[in-house]
This record gives sequence, C-alpha cells and structure tokens, in this order.
Amino acid sequence: MKQSLSPRRRRWIFAVRGLMVLAAGLTCALVLFLLGYVLVRGIPHISWELLSTAPSVLADWDGILPDILNTVYIVLAAVVIVVPLGAGAAVYLNEYAANRRMVSVIEYAAETLSGIPSIIYGLVGMIMFCGRGSSLLAGALTLVIMNLPTVMRTTQESLKTVPQSYREGAFGLGAGKWRVIRTVVLPGCVDGVITGCILAVGRIVGESAALLYTAGFGHALNGLWKGLQNSGATLTVSLYLYAKEDGKFDVAFAIAAILMALTLLINLAAAAVGRYFRKRRSL
Repeated sequence: MKQSLSPRRRRWIFAVRGLMVLAAGLTCALVLFLLGYVLVRGIPHISWELLSTAPSVLADWDGILPDILNTVYIVLAAVVIVVPLGAGAAVYLNEYAANRRMVSVIEYAAETLSGIPSIIYGLVGMIMFCGRGSSLLAGALTLVIMNLPTVMRTTQESLKTVPQSYREGAFGLGAGKWRVIRTVVLPGCVDGVITGCILAVGRIVGESAALLYTAGFGHALNGLWKGLQNSGATLTVSLYLYAKEDGKFDVAFAIAAILMALTLLINLAAAAVGRYFRKRRSL
C-alpha cells in the first residue's frame, strides 16, 4: 500500500517545488531579458556598410570588417594548433600511457588550468609571445594554451566512451595498436571530439581579456599572413574599445548582437554535429 504523506511533509514538498520553479523562472527571465535587450539595441545599428568597411578617423566612419577578419584569422590559427595537440595528447593518455598515476596528475592539472582566469593567461602570453610587440599570432598562441586543457579533456572523455570490447575484437583480428585507434576508436567517438572542438571555437570567439594583452587594438585590413604578424582587434576587443574608450554604444551593441548570433550558431552547430554522428554510428 502506498503510504500517505503527512500534512507537514506535503507542505515542505510544495514549498521546495515552488522554490525550484521560481529559481528556474528567474533564470529564464534573466536570460531572455539579456538576449532581448542586446538584440533590440544592436540589430537596428547593423548595416552592410558597418560589416563591409574599415573604420576611418578622417571621415568619422565606423566599420568592423577588419575586426571580423581578425577574429577569423585568430580562430583559424588557434584551431590549427590546438586541435592536433589536444587530440594527440588525449589519445596518448587514454591509449598508450602505462603509468596511470602520471595520467591522473595530468588530468588534475588540466582541470586546474581550465579554471584559471583568462586575464592571467593574457599576462603570461604577453611575457612569452609579445617580445616584438602585440600580434594576432601572439593572441592565437595564448588561446591555444587556454583551450588545450579543454580540448584534451573532452577528447579523452569521448575516447573513454568507446567500449573496450571493440578494441579487443580488433586486436583479436590481428590489427595493430595504431590501426585499432585509427579505424575503431576514433570513428567511435568522433562526435564528442568534433563537438568539443566546436565549443572551443566558441570560447575563442568570445575571449577578450587575454587578447587585450597580446593581440592589440589595430583596425587595419590585412591578409591572413600579414594580419597574424600585426596587431589587430577581434570583435570582442573592438566591442570594449567602442564602448569604453569611444563611447559609441550603438556600434558596441551591434557587435554584441553579432557575437550573440555567432555564439548561438556555434552551439547549434555543435549539437547538430553530435546528433549527425550519433545517428550515423547507430546505423
């Protein structure tokens, strides 16, 4: 028989449930208010001229094309370096390393590094990479250090989801270690690896504190190679400059709306990629 609850117990459950509903409602309301406020203030100021031109002091004209290109350059440079390093380190730690105590120490160090404030990474990056001045390459290398623990840990956790029986079956068929990893392990966890990399791209796009020390504030139009060697402001740094230094909040809110849209697209892409590979793996 189902035991009936006492009136006091029912009141306690009702109160706790009400507090949880209130907390969830307040959280959703704050998120919706932030999204709505930024989009309402920013979308009216987004124009083709703003997106496709460079700023001009003489003509008193604001354009964010150099900032968009600088963001693309720094994302490409950081991803090209951090993904092979992070994925390679994860494969070694999960598949090759025999000293489990060393692996535990490295995992603990990676989790600790993930929680360090980004401005500290910026200070270290300025000392290590800015010997000849600020540059996008220095900012990219700083972001590599920042995101390497995240990419490594997400890849490592994805590798752990592959059943050990898959490896044993491949070994039983005579496959070597690297062949098992390349043809069995990595295809079995590719959804988690790619999702982690896409989320790392989202963190790179939204980073500003570390880049204030390393990438600089330039607004010049440059190609990829020349741009990486010179100072350049990304969208997040440019938002800070327009809002804090110039007081041009219309442009700052336009950039904020663009960044929010990019963040949403990146998260949707990560979810879509994960669903695609999970569905493909289940076929």
